Amino acid sequence: MVDPQLYAHHHAHWYPTAAYLYILWLDALALTWEYLRRHPDYRFDWLRHHRRPQAAQFAAHRWGLRLLEDPNLDARDAHPAWLPGHASVVQLYPDADPPADAAVFAFWAIPGHKQLLHDGKGLVLIARSPGRCQRYALAPGLEDGVAVAHAYRGGAAARVRGPIPGARPSPSALLELHTLQALDAALAGASLHQIAEGLFGEDAAADWYADGGLRSKVRRLVHRGDALMHGGYRHLAQLPPLEKGRFEGNAKRP
Repeated sequence: MVDPQLYAHHHAHWYPTAAYLYILWLDALALTWEYLRRHPDYRFDWLRHHRRPQAAQFAAHRWGLRLLEDPNLDARDAHPAWLPGHASVVQLYPDADPPADAAVFAFWAIPGHKQLLHDGKGLVLIARSPGRCQRYALAPGLEDGVAVAHAYRGGAAARVRGPIPGARPSPSALLELHTLQALDAALAGASLHQIAEGLFGEDAAADWYADGGLRSKVRRLVHRGDALMHGGYRHLAQLPPLEKGRFEGNAKRP
């Protein structure tokens, strides 16, 4: 007879690692969203304020966003608008003094699935292709076929890189996958042993013991995920630290 608790554990939303494989190909901004959307206070703000424009904008700013984004959408479908704008966002302007061989803005030539949205300040273009996501901030007056100038914040052009399609996942990408899976399991009330089985398999967790290396590894993953969810995500998006006082994750509500 199958143990009902074991059955429920194996069918928990966090248990299948395959559901987290998309994490391997996310860039820093997309990972930032994955941690923020799990924050209980952020989810509360969404439920409370997203239908009230003024309150929603104020609530969004405390989290480092221009607008609240639905936390039920993962990074494949969500389009959070971060404040003040991440270095990886390429800014496109009409070239006021273009040379004869100037590059032109060619919307349909940009590779990937394209989405246009207004982030509360300006028009943003997001282009997604397998293993890569590129974001552009479009200046007023930019039209298809117009000579275009590119701008990067803080010399970011040299360091901004996206995942390479078809490449083997990096150790850092695997760390993020395991961290988010462990965080979801912990938020669902799973024990460290159960988390170890979900992440590394029942065989790996068979030799579980109090001071074992696997137990320490899982504990570190849970702590890392909790820290990133409670403000650490801001470093990924190059945002200032989370405000103190009533905006902290563990602050008491009025």
